Amino acid sequence: MPINPRHLDSRSSKYFQKMILRQRTSLTKPLQNLFRFLTTESTHPQLANPPSPVNQAHLLRVCTILYQQQNSPESRLHSNLNSLSFNLTHEFFLQVCNNFSLSWRPVYLFYQYTQTNPSFTHTAVSLNKMVDVVGKSRNIELFWDLVNDMGRRRLVNDRTFVIGLRTLAKARELKKCVEFFHVMSGCGIECNVETLNKVIKSLCGLKLVEEAKFVVFKLKERIRPDGVTYKCLIEGFCDVGDLVEAGKIWNLMVDEGFDPCVGAVEKMMETLFKTNRDVEAMKLFQMMRLKRMEELGLSSYRLVIEWLCKKGKVENAHVVYDEMRRRGIKADNLTWGSLVYGFLARKRVNEAYGIVEGIEKPDIIVYHGLMKGLLRLKRPGEATQVFREMIKRGCEPNMHTYVMLLQGHLGKRGRKGTDPLVNFDTIFVGGLVKAGKSLEATKYVERATKRGLEVPRFDYNKFLHYYSNEEGVAMFEEVGKKLREAGMVDLADIFQRYGEKMATRDRRRDRAVEPLVERS
Repeated sequence: MPINPRHLDSRSSKYFQKMILRQRTSLTKPLQNLFRFLTTESTHPQLANPPSPVNQAHLLRVCTILYQQQNSPESRLHSNLNSLSFNLTHEFFLQVCNNFSLSWRPVYLFYQYTQTNPSFTHTAVSLNKMVDVVGKSRNIELFWDLVNDMGRRRLVNDRTFVIGLRTLAKARELKKCVEFFHVMSGCGIECNVETLNKVIKSLCGLKLVEEAKFVVFKLKERIRPDGVTYKCLIEGFCDVGDLVEAGKIWNLMVDEGFDPCVGAVEKMMETLFKTNRDVEAMKLFQMMRLKRMEELGLSSYRLVIEWLCKKGKVENAHVVYDEMRRRGIKADNLTWGSLVYGFLARKRVNEAYGIVEGIEKPDIIVYHGLMKGLLRLKRPGEATQVFREMIKRGCEPNMHTYVMLLQGHLGKRGRKGTDPLVNFDTIFVGGLVKAGKSLEATKYVERATKRGLEVPRFDYNKFLHYYSNEEGVAMFEEVGKKLREAGMVDLADIFQRYGEKMATRDRRRDRAVEPLVERS
């Protein structure tokens, strides 16, 4: 006797109801963007068959049955699904896959059920979604059977190759990674260098660069790699910090007649700077200046200027900037921000302010460079004044701005003081208890008092995250008042401004244009 869907376990139903409600917001955004595209871009051809909306109640019932009956006989599962009158569409199938993103069994069982429906035909998109779920579940045997079946049905695209190689590479099935291309070629599916490059780029993005290199070299006789292939490998090895292998790929690329593109050169220079091999990075830059000067653009100069300023070599950075300006390349705010910080790091404050005053439209990057440099010079009050000026000019601060300023005022381990109004331990522990984080507060107090251990570096990001809600508005407002009473106007302004940022949309709309109090 088939189970009535109304009598399903309420706990499972509530579980999937929460899951589907979570996805509604993510599903409405692309539909809103699609609607906006169709209404504003009337000159473009409209979509012939837009996806039909899915009945969420039907989706909930189907997912509940799949979850509860995943170990039942196939006939019983199909009977329960047939008892539901739902509209089986591709969008419905995709949403079922989304609800079981890491569980292969319900998705595969639903796929088998769809095979019994003669009016429903799978596409490469729906099958890619299914094999992606199976791959993430690490069921390699079933995954291999499914991709072979997709090849025989010729429902394969570039996305299939990316999913297939990503899954097999993560499972260290290197022979099957190569065999995947041979199988698809045997099914009459074209495997060219463009497809290979997409696969290699995906693998290198996941730091599976060793696996990507293995695939490239094993397929070299069948698919000859080009400059893009080698560029992806160079960038991949740079991302994992293996400059030796990156250099070998570089030399192989040159031997085969490919000139490394500017992107590969910049990646090598950046990695050399990061590993404190400044001399080699500058040699590479000089080589580009001598042989391929016309290819050097803003991104290359910006990279060199940024790292020279970080290393304290502001004079060398200024020489590079002058050359860039002579070539007619206009600096952007990222470059200006690096130069501002570089001058401040060398205590050349007037020159740093001169640069900022000469910028037509400074953005948050320029202000961050200025504030970071002033905080390095132990001038938090001046950095807070820059913070006020930034807001006055309409540049909204972000989380990094607040964390940077709090570290400058309070230190990396929090402020200690005799006055309970400004004692950071009092504010933090009291705030944790008020937020319901009593366990974290107890651990903090034990480390600070009973055991006599030094309190570890304070996580300002986590501290601000705890109060990034409507309750935090009142808390930061109260803290701001207490700090202002103690004469710490700068800290009060920072906390108060962050609290206002966390306010609701209506409160932000009614907020005064300039809520901060300037220091006299």
